[in-house]
Formats: sequence, structure tokens, C-alpha cells
Amino acid sequence: MRGRLWRAANPGLPDEQRAQLAKELMAARRDVGAALRRGDAAGEAAARARVHAAKVALGERGAPWWSDGAPDYSRHLVRNTPYANE
Repeated sequence: MRGRLWRAANPGLPDEQRAQLAKELMAARRDVGAALRRGDAAGEAAARARVHAAKVALGERGAPWWSDGAPDYSRHLVRNTPYANE
């Protein structure tokens, strides 16, 4: 997205767990939008914390879920990574 690499969810998660976490992530994102529309800073912060927690649980943030020793290039511009020429 916009020339950046983004980490995918952990493919080792059971389908049911991944679906539940994705559902929580989407609900939290909707709550962020609702809080922004209401001007509710506390509600927004709480919803953003839920978004972060869901992303960590999915493996999209936090410690890498892979074990091959490859570095995490999440959020890096593609042109600044070894993937630039692929």
C-alpha cells in the first residue's frame, strides 16, 4: 500500500481464531470512526487500543511470527528493502 510493505496475519493461526480476531479488529475500527464523529477522545483512545491489541493477536504487529530469522520490513518503503528489484 502506497509503496510500503505491510505484515500479513500469522498463517499459523487456526481459521476460527483468525476469523474472530478479524471480526474484533473490524468492530474496533468502526468504533474508532464513531468516536471520531462524536468527538469522543477517550472513546477513540480505547477503540485504537482495541485495534492495536487485535493486530498484535493476529501477528500484524509486535514480535515477528516467523522463525526463519528474516528481518521485519513492515512499514518500510519497498524501494528501501531487498524486495525493491522483485
